Amino acid sequence: MTLVYFSLGSNIGDRGEYLRTGVADVVGRDPFRVSPVYETEPWGGVEQPPFWNLVLEVTTNDEPATLLRRAQMAEATAQRERLVHWGPRTLDVDILLIGEDTVDEPDLTVPHPRLWQRRFVLAPLADLRPDLVADEALAASGGEVTLLGTLDSLH
Repeated sequence: MTLVYFSLGSNIGDRGEYLRTGVADVVGRDPFRVSPVYETEPWGGVEQPPFWNLVLEVTTNDEPATLLRRAQMAEATAQRERLVHWGPRTLDVDILLIGEDTVDEPDLTVPHPRLWQRRFVLAPLADLRPDLVADEALAASGGEVTLLGTLDSLH
C-alpha cells in the first residue's frame, strides 16, 4: 500500500460541496484522511475569487495512471471547464506525491512540479504530514492562506 497525496481546490459555486464530492470521487473505497480546509488567494495572476483548498491522503495500490483517471473523473463530475489557464474552477485535483515514487510522463509529473512553491498546498499537507514540510519550506512558499476549519464544518 502506498500513501498518495492529492490537492483539491474550488473557487466557483458551492466550494464545500465541490470539495466533498471531489474527495468522495477520488477516494473510492481506499482508506483516507483529509486535511483542514484553507481559504487561499488565487495563483497565476488571473483575477478571480479566493479558493478553498485541502489535501487528501489516500492509502492505495493503484498505479499512477489510475490515480490520474480518478482525479480527472472528479473534475469531470464537477463539470470543470478549462477556459483560462490558472483561471476559476469548480474543482481542481492535482496529484502531489505517490509514496517515494517519481513519475515523468507527458500527462503526469510526480512529485508535483510546483509543490514547494505553493503555500495553499504545503499548509494542508503539513497538517497531515508535518514530517514532510519543514517550517522553512512553508515560510518560503508563496500565497496567503487562512484556516477555515474541517470540510464537515463548512457549508
